[in-house]
Amino acid sequence: MSVNHIPVQFSDRKRRAVDRLTRRLITGCGVAILLLMLLLFCWLIGVVLPLFSAPGLKIADSQQLWDRAPALAIGNQGRVGWRISEQGAARFIPLDGQPAEPALALSPPPAEVVRSADGQTLLLNMQGALTLLQPSAGEQWHFPLGDKPFHLPEGAVTKMALATRHPGQWRIAALTDAGLRVLTLGTDRQAAIFSLPQPQPDLLALSPAGDLLYTTEGNLLRVWQLDEDRALLRETQTLPQRPQSLHLLVGGKSLLIQDQSGVTQWFAIASAQGPRLQRIRTFADSGGESLLITEPQRQVFATLSRQGMLRLFASKQDGPILQRQLAPGIVQAQFSPRGDSLLIERAGSWQTLRLDNPWPDVTWRNFWQKIWYENYPKPDWVWQSTAAGDSFQAKFSLIPMVAGTLKAASLALLFATPLALAAAMYTAWFMAPGLRRWVKPAIEMMGALPSVVVGLIAGIWLAPHIGQALVGVLLLPLTLAGTLLLCGVFSARLPARWRQPGREIMILLPLLLLVTLLTLWLPTLFIPDAGDWLPHYEQRNLLVAALAMGFALVPLIFTLSEDALFSVPAALGQGSLALGATPWQTLTRVVLPGASAGIFAALMIGLGRAVGETMIVLMATGNTPQSEGGLFSGLRALSANIAIEMPEAAAGSAHYRVLFLSALMLLLFTLVINTVAELIRQRLRQRYSQQEEQA
Repeated sequence: MSVNHIPVQFSDRKRRAVDRLTRRLITGCGVAILLLMLLLFCWLIGVVLPLFSAPGLKIADSQQLWDRAPALAIGNQGRVGWRISEQGAARFIPLDGQPAEPALALSPPPAEVVRSADGQTLLLNMQGALTLLQPSAGEQWHFPLGDKPFHLPEGAVTKMALATRHPGQWRIAALTDAGLRVLTLGTDRQAAIFSLPQPQPDLLALSPAGDLLYTTEGNLLRVWQLDEDRALLRETQTLPQRPQSLHLLVGGKSLLIQDQSGVTQWFAIASAQGPRLQRIRTFADSGGESLLITEPQRQVFATLSRQGMLRLFASKQDGPILQRQLAPGIVQAQFSPRGDSLLIERAGSWQTLRLDNPWPDVTWRNFWQKIWYENYPKPDWVWQSTAAGDSFQAKFSLIPMVAGTLKAASLALLFATPLALAAAMYTAWFMAPGLRRWVKPAIEMMGALPSVVVGLIAGIWLAPHIGQALVGVLLLPLTLAGTLLLCGVFSARLPARWRQPGREIMILLPLLLLVTLLTLWLPTLFIPDAGDWLPHYEQRNLLVAALAMGFALVPLIFTLSEDALFSVPAALGQGSLALGATPWQTLTRVVLPGASAGIFAALMIGLGRAVGETMIVLMATGNTPQSEGGLFSGLRALSANIAIEMPEAAAGSAHYRVLFLSALMLLLFTLVINTVAELIRQRLRQRYSQQEEQA
C-alpha cells in the first residue's frame, strides 16, 4: 500500500473557494431564518398591540347655533345632528358647519322628549298629549302615527317611557293623574291599555323589547313583567339611596342606577323564585351629580359633570377608561351610532368630540381574571366570541383555552413518556441487533402518520369504544404493570433457550396483547357502556385526546431517546459489565445518566409538539372552552381555537386580534420551552461529561 503525503505548502484554490462559499451560504441561511422568525414575531406583535392602546379623544371646533332656546333632546347621526328646542323647533344641523335646513315647527311645543332604546323613535309630551316622531337618516321628520297628538282617557301625562316592540308597534308607560298606565299601539291604529297598581312613581324605564318596566318610589325599585294585557310585579329592591336616573345598556339586560354615590350596574340572576336583580358593581369615580348617556350599540356609557369632567366607562371595567377635563356648561350630550363621536351642547353652541375607542372591553386583565357577565350566576372565565344571544358583548377569556392546552399536553406526555422511554431502553440496550433493525424503522414510520388521520380515528372510532369499555381502559395501566412485574419474576424459570437475548419478546408481546384484550373485554360483561353511568361524561373528552396525542408523541420521543441512549460510548457500558454490574444496573446508573441530556431534549420537544397540536385536539375533543372539568370532560386548545374561529373572524376586529394574541402566546411558549430545555440539556451534558473524564 502506497502512502501519499500531502505537502505542507499544498494549496487548492478551488477547494478554498468552495469552502468559503459553503460557509457563507450556511451563515446566510441561518441569519435569514433568524430574521424570518424575528419578522414573524414583530408582525404578530403589530397585530396584537392595538388591542391594548388607550382610548383617545380629539376635540373639534365649536359651532354656533341659530336657535338659542334650550334643547329638550339632541341626536347624533354621525355627520348630521338634530335638535328639538323648548320652543318646538325640530331641526337637522350638519356637523361640518354647513347651513342647517329649515326647522319643523311642533305645535304645541313639547314639554318633555324621551326616546326608545334604539334611538329611532321619540315620544313627545305636548301639554299632556303624546306624539311619536322619528328622525330619519335622510334628514326628514316622520310621524308614524300622524302629526296630531293623542290623549289618554285618564288625563294628561306627566312622566313617560317608550320602547319599540316591533317595527310599527310601540309600548308606552305613562303616568297620569289617575295612575300609571301601559299603552301598546301600532300603525294599524289598534291600541291596548292596562293600569298598574302604583300611584306615583318617581322614575320610569322600559326595556328595549317593552317586556319589563322599572319604576322607583323613594329608594324602592320595582320590576314589572309586562304581558299583552296585564302586569305582574316580579320583584322589589330596596336601594341604599334615592336614585337620580335609570338607564339601560344596549341589549336591555343591564340596568344602570345613578345616585349620589355613583353609578351601579344591576342585572338579573336566576334563583329559585325566578330571575332577580343582582347588584354587580359600582363604577369608581362615577359619583356626584352628572349627565349620563349610553352608547346605542355597545355597553359603554359616559358621565359629564357640571364642571366639564368627561369620564368614559365600559361595563366590564370597574373604573373609567378615559377621563378628560372639558369646558364647563354642558347641558346635553349624545353618542353617534358607532360610538366614534360625542356631540355635546352648551348654551348656544355645539361641539363634536372624536373618540378612538374601538375595543372598550378588551384589557390584559380581562383575559385572565374572572368577569361577571350579564345573567351569569357568578364571575367566571368564559370564551364566547360569537356571544350567542348577546351580540353586544363578546367574551374573550383565554383561561379555558390555556387550561385545555396544558391539560391535554400534560396528560398526553404522561401517557407517551413511559411507553416511549421503555421502548427506547429495550431497543437500544436489550434487543438483539437483527430485531432492532426492523423494530426501530417500524416505530419511526408511525411518526409519518398524519395527525388528521389520528384525530379522525380517535373521534370516530376510539371515542365510542372508550365509552363502552371505560372501566377496562382505566384498569389497563395497572394490569399491564402487574403483568410486566410477574413476567420479570417468572422469567428466571423459563428454559435456557427462551432466556437468550431477543427471544423473550416472542413471549412477552402475545402475553401483553392477551392481557390487554381481557382487561378491555371482561368489565363490559358486568358494566356495559360505563360512560353512560357517569353524569357528566362526554364522549369526546380529555382522555380520548390524551390517548390520541400520546400515540402521536411516542414515535418522536422514542426516536430521539433511542438515539441518545445508543450514542452513549459503548466503553462505558462494557466497563460497567466488566466490573460485575448487571445489565439493568448498567442501564440505570451508567447509560441513562450519560444520555439524560438527549432524553430531556426529547421530552421537551414532545411537550412542544403536544402544545402546538391542532388536528388531534380539534377532532378528538368536544371543543368546549371550559376551565373546569376532569378526565371525562371536553376542552378546547389554543391551536384548535385558532383553527376553528380564524376563518370567521372579521379582519381587524377584536376577535381577529385576540386570535393572533393566542398565536403569539403559543410562539412565546414554544420559545421558552426550547430555551429552558437547551439550557438544562447543556448543563446535564457538561455535568456528565465531567464525570466521564474523572472516571
